[in-house]
Amino acid sequence: MATFHFDLVSPERLAFSGEVDQVDIPGWEGDFGVLAGHAPVVAAVRPGILTIFSGGQKQKVIVLGGLAEVSDDRLTVLADVATSIEEIDRAQFADTIEQMQEKLSEKEGGELDLAIARLDHYKSIQHELNTTAMH
Repeated sequence: MATFHFDLVSPERLAFSGEVDQVDIPGWEGDFGVLAGHAPVVAAVRPGILTIFSGGQKQKVIVLGGLAEVSDDRLTVLADVATSIEEIDRAQFADTIEQMQEKLSEKEGGELDLAIARLDHYKSIQHELNTTAMH
């Protein structure tokens, strides 16, 4: 399988840099996979699980928004936050979800719609974390 270069960058650090076979990205317009030779594209990244496939191994990283850019021979994801599933503080993540739910009553209209969508994405991540913990 052909490989390509992938960089996952967050404000805190370079979370991943190397040759990969495939990267699955949670996009606001829908999840999408990137393989070598993918058409150039720029896409918004929603909160979710980004999956890196390399050398028969699979690595999952929680991203909380950002931007993905595919060019001729590389993929760069500039993530607001990028944390491996092993590093996440699950209790703190659950507290964040609880705080988001409590703040919904303060919002209305389009702001409420965005807050609900973001909360749903966080809950989806939490579900994945709980499922991963059982396997």
